[in-house]
Amino acid sequence: MLTGSNLKRWKQDIEFALGIVDMDLALREDEPAKPNDQSTTDQKAHYARWEKSNRLSLIAMKRSITEHLISGLLEDTNARQFLEAVGKRYRVSDKAEAGNLLSELTNMRYDVTMGVSEFILKMVYIQSKLKAHEIVLSENYIVHHALNVLPAKFSQIKTAY
Repeated sequence: MLTGSNLKRWKQDIEFALGIVDMDLALREDEPAKPNDQSTTDQKAHYARWEKSNRLSLIAMKRSITEHLISGLLEDTNARQFLEAVGKRYRVSDKAEAGNLLSELTNMRYDVTMGVSEFILKMVYIQSKLKAHEIVLSENYIVHHALNVLPAKFSQIKTAY
């Protein structure tokens, strides 16, 4: 469900779900010309496939947005236009996302339910996401930060490193 702050993930999920069932034609292609008496059978069939894709894509997107967020979005648009309108309305600022990632990284604490390697891999994952925002943190920083937040029972690891 789109909650307003998860646009990127929601869009990926919608595109995947529609693509996996081969209903993403309306997202990939512009609306073809409406068929008329001179249209070929292939043109009519292509328009019918596009129209079905558009209709089902709109239904899927609208059903996956919380009700209070859907108000005010254009009703009579095609699926691609609707997806763009949602994107413009709920775009999360890159700076805000980078700030959240930095905050998550600096506030991470070791939890006994996860192993040390999983804990460090999570830090490396956040580091790579920050790199995509052009915030480069050295591997040394990640290692030292991980060691600093490990509890005292890991003192041998801290000393060895």
